[in-house]
Amino acid sequence: MGMQVIIFIQAVVNGIMIGGIYALVAVGLTLIFGVMDVVNFAQGEFVMLGMFVTYLLHLLLGLDPTVSIIIALPIMFCLGALVQKTLIARVVGLPHESQILLTLGISVLLMNLTLLIMGADPHSIQTSYKFSSIQIGPILIMLPRFIAFAVAMVASIILWLFLSRTELGRGLRAVAEKPEVAILMGINPKKMHWLAFGVGIALAGVAGTVVTPFRYIYPNVGQVYVLIAFVIVVLGGMGDIPGAILGAFVIGVTESLTSQYVALDLAMLGPYIIFILVLLFKPTGILGKGRAY
Repeated sequence: MGMQVIIFIQAVVNGIMIGGIYALVAVGLTLIFGVMDVVNFAQGEFVMLGMFVTYLLHLLLGLDPTVSIIIALPIMFCLGALVQKTLIARVVGLPHESQILLTLGISVLLMNLTLLIMGADPHSIQTSYKFSSIQIGPILIMLPRFIAFAVAMVASIILWLFLSRTELGRGLRAVAEKPEVAILMGINPKKMHWLAFGVGIALAGVAGTVVTPFRYIYPNVGQVYVLIAFVIVVLGGMGDIPGAILGAFVIGVTESLTSQYVALDLAMLGPYIIFILVLLFKPTGILGKGRAY
């Protein structure tokens, strides 16, 4: 196997690892939009909060980031449900401009509160496996990234099973697809809204948790993820969860190949070019569906 082929495969594998993490953030954003028709520009800040919750659990209790998911996930779910009931519920059904202004306000508030409490200096978590790797032939996979990818895929599968096999999941799908019919069937849309927002924020929190072994933690780190998540959601089709997962892998691989063959500083050039092309030629997304669960 030639060196150039090995470099290409390595870049693709790295992109798949990145895409798995992006998928969690984007799926949460997609679920919120699909069920509530709300555009959440604060999604990245909930990733950031997930990172800080994990950091504090590690600092105070010595918990490994993967183990801390057990505590961080319910914390983030409750936070999401609280934000939905107190703030987001007020703009459901209003024009998207109102939703965008509110969620941008929440984003700024969360960033500044975190800055006030935790300071501007970046934090990091040191784990025993931070520099460990898995070698498969000539391909090298960093262990923290592989663990993050595996957790992301397990979380995505659990979400799919929840949506397709449980009564609550079917209720979410009903509200997303035909809210008027869902009401006639006795489903409470308000209950489904806070559930969807709570789950969407919990997924963002899990994404924040799994990246802490190899990412610095600081108040505006979420801005990176929210931009990528919106590119993925549009690429996959607004409200389409399978499309969001596929879009996340496309963006992850494209980002990795761009950084490998163009320049590291221009890693997002490729994804943004794809984003523009999709908007121009296939605005319904790569699967051409939207709101498919």
